[in-house]
Amino acid sequence: MKYIKAFIQSESSGGIMLLVAAILGVITANSPIAGQYFSFMNIYLGPMDILEWVNDGLMALFFLYVGIEIKTEMISGELNTNSKRLLPVLAAFAGVVTPALVYFLIAGSVPEYTHGWGIPTATDIAFAIGVIMMLGKRVSQAMKAFLSALAVIDDLIAIVVIAIFYGAGVDFPHLMAAAVVTGALWYTNKQGYVRPVLYGVLGSVLWYFVLKSGVHATIAGVVLAMTIPYSGTLDGEKVYPMHAWADKLKNWVNFLIIPIFSFLNAGVSFSDVSVDHLFHPVVLGVSLGLILGKQFGIFSAVYVLVQSKIIKMPTNTTWTEIYGTAIVCGIGFTMSLFVATLAFPPGVTQEMSKIGIFIGSIISGLLGATVLAVAYKIRTARNK
Repeated sequence: MKYIKAFIQSESSGGIMLLVAAILGVITANSPIAGQYFSFMNIYLGPMDILEWVNDGLMALFFLYVGIEIKTEMISGELNTNSKRLLPVLAAFAGVVTPALVYFLIAGSVPEYTHGWGIPTATDIAFAIGVIMMLGKRVSQAMKAFLSALAVIDDLIAIVVIAIFYGAGVDFPHLMAAAVVTGALWYTNKQGYVRPVLYGVLGSVLWYFVLKSGVHATIAGVVLAMTIPYSGTLDGEKVYPMHAWADKLKNWVNFLIIPIFSFLNAGVSFSDVSVDHLFHPVVLGVSLGLILGKQFGIFSAVYVLVQSKIIKMPTNTTWTEIYGTAIVCGIGFTMSLFVATLAFPPGVTQEMSKIGIFIGSIISGLLGATVLAVAYKIRTARNK
């Protein structure tokens, strides 16, 4: 029992659960029960199927948890100055532009493939943070905050890209309703209200309107997190609502939401894949966009900004850590898969893009984790 308790309390437990669930998803998708696996995802529970409930519903809670972590860092941690906040914003933009350029250089000469440029621009926040979580204390708090902020901003950029370039229709009445609810949450915060029930109710309403608006519903989690008070007074006592929300969400996120998400989304079938497919322009464009484009864009942006003294280096970090974190951002998975379904109709080209996503994400995850582990050894050796 003590080993289970120690595992639950360890910083790497969430990442390990995610990795195990992802491996099980791949095995199941390529096993004799693959048909049942994919059919299960498509079972409808009310207005959405199971996969949609997980990706749009449960993942909103994950984004809520990540949003709370980011806001905490913005108030009292590694993102507590404007210059520190600017770093992940500019790095995220660079990390979107360069993968698109890499894709265009490789696959852009074929007109029917050009629409796939947005596929390698996305970072899967859950998997990227999962890799960092798996490494536990080997990664500094500054890098965890940097990656979390960068990944959320990356997701926001991806949503804008989808809305503008991939024809994902936006329902403006529902979007306006979401804006009104956001205003109500902001007003509640400004009034010093700290009880969680009202925030939970308004957050649920916000999620519904964002979902109906056509914008990725998980963003409602980030918006809610930004409106939950950091501290306040309840019955004459000092309270910290954000810490309370984070404590309640942590185990649910690490041991239920992320493993379910990982198991259902990592299931890619390789039954019809041959060696020749690996050299398809879309496969190369997507995979190299994720592997090379992401790391080059993010690392270059940070390097230029720090060397030009526009922004200071994150606290207690090394260039090797920043490089490893930039590589990890090449894990595209679910957001990239989502863009792929919008960029290409069902068929060979879409399947090629999915293979590229899987290859690019796996290599980025393994390479990034290795570089971060080496960075930790270098840092600890210097401190001895």
